[in-house]
Amino acid sequence: MYELFIGNKNYSSWSLRPWVLMRECGIPFEERIMPFPEGGSYDTFRNFSPTGKVPCLKDGETVVWDSLGIAEYLAERHRRVWPEDAQARAWARCAAAEMHSGFTALRSACPMSCGIRVRPNPMTDALKQDIARISELWNEGLSRFGGPFLAGANFTAVDAFFAPVAFRVQSYGLQLGGQAMAYVARLLALPAMRSWYEAGLAETWREPDHEREAAEAGTLLQDLRAKPAA
Repeated sequence: MYELFIGNKNYSSWSLRPWVLMRECGIPFEERIMPFPEGGSYDTFRNFSPTGKVPCLKDGETVVWDSLGIAEYLAERHRRVWPEDAQARAWARCAAAEMHSGFTALRSACPMSCGIRVRPNPMTDALKQDIARISELWNEGLSRFGGPFLAGANFTAVDAFFAPVAFRVQSYGLQLGGQAMAYVARLLALPAMRSWYEAGLAETWREPDHEREAAEAGTLLQDLRAKPAA
């Protein structure tokens, strides 16, 4: 059986992608959660990941790192990972790659922290552009391929790659246009997303760098997480 190594569910947007993809596509795996260490040293992660980062997938002796690499590895073995329609599949791969390599302003200004609610700082032009592009991209996919997911009737890897954005929208009260907010609600209602969110709320680990990034993002309105371990 696959082993999927992930970081804290409250923080790790990159880990969420293959986790929610495998859960929603019915691909069995064993979860290996590795809380982020304090101090920014991830040397212990090198015990299972060649980059010292999460996520990382093990399939017997095969080690697959990076969320996009994992998605493509799974796609070679499971039909539901990408859309079956060729045009939808091409669009989905491009959109997922754009998310994988871009939207740096959104990542920086609104770091993922599932269990908090924040009034964000005034938006920079770069952040406004990222949000506008996500709205444009999501509305294009939903309209072109008929929904309810970005590339058609089924949840696929492109939805998994944007799943962390749904949590960011929830945490920071972001607003998107057209059909995008309904799509956010649809993602957040998925059984796998609810499971991830509930586990994130239950975590008592706190990693100082992630906490500092969230504090710098704006004014904390609520912290819904379980109290930190003593």
